[in-house]
Amino acid sequence: MTCQHILVIDDEPDIRDTLKDVLEFFGFKAAVAANGLEGLHQLEELGRPCLIFLDIMMPIMNGWEFLDTLKKSREYTDAGIPIVIVSAAPDVDRIERQGYRYLKKPANIDQLAAFAHEYCTKRH
Repeated sequence: MTCQHILVIDDEPDIRDTLKDVLEFFGFKAAVAANGLEGLHQLEELGRPCLIFLDIMMPIMNGWEFLDTLKKSREYTDAGIPIVIVSAAPDVDRIERQGYRYLKKPANIDQLAAFAHEYCTKRH
């Protein structure tokens, strides 16, 4: 399966734009959203991404609320979208207990790229 895009959900514009730029530098197509609600809209508009990088602490709809909504949606639950939490959130134990992979902010570019390569087919 060819990667259509990677979705980056983060409320901080500098971080969101930097992650998008880094992913595009490595040859991936990236879409962005400023909160979980915008992330859900992006999923509706663009379809299933090959990977989601998700912040936890955001206004309007935080990362946990986004994940809860996604889990309730049969369409996305069945799709098994890989999600990597990229956050400075203090609840690392909760993240790991729920089985998500995790990058602490500020994210290491090499680790970010490694996750993208692991879950997505590189675009040429």
